[in-house]
Amino acid sequence: MSIGALAVLIMACALVVLVAFLIPTLLEIRRTAAEFRSVMAQVGQELKPLTQELQQTLAELKVVTEGVAERVDDVKEFMEAVGDTGRNIRTINAVIGSVAHAAAASSAWSTGARVAGKYLMERLIKKRG
Repeated sequence: MSIGALAVLIMACALVVLVAFLIPTLLEIRRTAAEFRSVMAQVGQELKPLTQELQQTLAELKVVTEGVAERVDDVKEFMEAVGDTGRNIRTINAVIGSVAHAAAASSAWSTGARVAGKYLMERLIKKRG
């Protein structure tokens, strides 16, 4: 046997061994692909209701968000009204303080005038009497 024939024989044996190992590997890859297809179909079926629920939840969230946005305007108006009320109360308080001060001052003047009048009357009565 020549070296060329021996090389061909070794290559043939190597090819048979390679095919012997390659066939189970290819069969396992085929089974794995079939299992993968089955799992993906199941995942797809389970994801459909989940995506529908998610879309429904997002729609409800959008409605709630719009409602909150409308209420934010109401809260802003309320806070402006509260601020106006506070300013009005401060103004009323200042006016009442001024009136009270004026009343106290006029009360002091009237008391002083009464005392002065009594004093003058007593002096007049003592001079005449």
